[in-house]
Order: sequence, then structure tokens, then C-alpha cells
Amino acid sequence: MIHFANLRYRYRPAAPLALDGVSLDIERGGIFGLLGPNGAGKTTLISLLAGLLSPQDGSIAIDGEPLAAWRARQPAAIALAPQDYAFYPMLTVAENLDFFAGVQGLPAPRRKRNCAEAIAFACLEAVVNRRAGELSGGLRRRLNLAIGLTGAPDVLLLDEPTVGVDPQSRHFLLEAVRRFAAAGHTVLYTSHYMEEIEAVCSALAIMDDGKVLTTGTLAEVRRGAAQALTLEIASPLPEAHAAHWQARFPGMEVAGTHLRFPDFAADAIAALLAELTAAGLAIERMEYGAPNLEQVFMQLTHHSLRD
Repeated sequence: MIHFANLRYRYRPAAPLALDGVSLDIERGGIFGLLGPNGAGKTTLISLLAGLLSPQDGSIAIDGEPLAAWRARQPAAIALAPQDYAFYPMLTVAENLDFFAGVQGLPAPRRKRNCAEAIAFACLEAVVNRRAGELSGGLRRRLNLAIGLTGAPDVLLLDEPTVGVDPQSRHFLLEAVRRFAAAGHTVLYTSHYMEEIEAVCSALAIMDDGKVLTTGTLAEVRRGAAQALTLEIASPLPEAHAAHWQARFPGMEVAGTHLRFPDFAADAIAALLAELTAAGLAIERMEYGAPNLEQVFMQLTHHSLRD
């Protein structure tokens, strides 16, 4: 449905590229996860699709039509629920929804109907007359989502929609996103919570430094990563062995009795196990195969701390 082709974007002439040749295809009726460390380009990509920024190079098309033309025909068809709270704290829930529906130019009967549907979808019936600033964190997130739905969008952009909420609210929000996609709509979902992406997304992309590092279904992304060997040993690895093996196996991780060897060849496992046995180190557990999503993410984006 959505086609990003060779997008480039720079915020200032001397600044590095926020997007550097991004190309992606997002299918209709699914939840597409967008992962990346801080500064990877996720918010810039969403802002371009939402119309908050204009492409400097490359193109965006929806159903084969240029984004600008598609949006001109149906301006409320793409909605953004940002990471920050996007409502007026002094207005009630009902007043916020009516205001944002009105900003979109909806006629009064449709505005009333859409607001009622958004309230029901986000289960806000009990707080419609409360001021938004008095709501709990979970209710504020639900109000953010409801405001995004007032225009009855076909495409919903969610930027970190569960930040700072309790487990029950997170579960509700994830189920709501699933229901929205199941109705045939399309969701672009950014999050730093790997388990959320694994739980709700039909496909995903991992970005860093303005580039797409990998994309596909969860199974495809995991399958495309290097095979890893994980061992749990009965006692900590002696320092001499740790130093020797870390020199032999770049990227090896040691955390107490937990050893992990990324990008490890299957035919080298037997020799390594023999070395451990010869050193008197008993093996309690072993895993070999494709890494989980968090491990893939760390492999691709590396381990350095991002600001």
C-alpha cells in the first residue's frame, strides 16, 4: 500500500542525513513495526508520511498515487498519535475529541458519530467529562489514540504509543491496535519495546543512521541474521579462558556463567564443547540458531549507547 522510494532528508544544510536513501514497502491491512536506536530516522520517516515534513529527495506513494495527491483527496485518511501527549489538559475528553475532529473539517453529524466511535474504541465512556490533565497515564495514552481516530483514518501512525503505562494499559492498547488493523486498516508502529513488535507486527524494519538495515517478517529478519551459540556453564569462565576466547571469537559476550558467541559456525560447536570439557567446565544448557529480535537489533545497530 505505502511505497517509500530512495528518501533523503536533511534538517540543516551542514547536518548529516536524517534519512539516507530509505526504500520500504508496507502492505495494506497489517501492522508494520519500525525499530531503531535514537536518531535512526524513524520519527523523520513518520513525519514525512504524516505531512509534517516535505520530502527533499525521493518519493512516497500510496496505492500507486503520489502522497500529496492522495492526501489532497482524503486529508483525514492518515492520522498520527505522537509519543508526546497531543491534547489540551484543561479541556475534557469529550471537548478534546470534538475540537480535533472539528480541526479536520468534519461536518457536525459526522464529527459527533466519529467521536462516539473513538470513545467506544478506546473505552473512555467513564471519563468523557473529566479534564484530560486529570487522567492517569494509561487513560492519557488511550485519549491520544482516540484523538487519532476521530477522522476515521485508513492509515494510523503510532510513535511509542505505550510509553509510561502500566501492564494492563499496555495490553489494552496493543489489543486495540490489533483490532484496528484487523478491520483492514494499516498501522505504522514505532517502539523501543521489542516484545511489542514481536507480539503485534506482521512485518518490520530496523533502521540506523538514516538507513534501512533489514526488513521483512519477523521470521525473515531473524533468519537473515547470523546464527548464534549460547551456553550456560556450571561455574564462571576463568579469566585466562575468557581473554583467550574473546580474542578468538570477536563479539563473544561473557556475563557470569552465561556465554554467547554471535555468528558462530555450526561445525565449530563440537570443538568448543570439547575445550570446555577439557577445562573442567560443565555445560548446563546450550542453544544454537537464529537470534531473537533484540539480539538481531543489537547485532545490526551495535552496542554503543545513543543519546
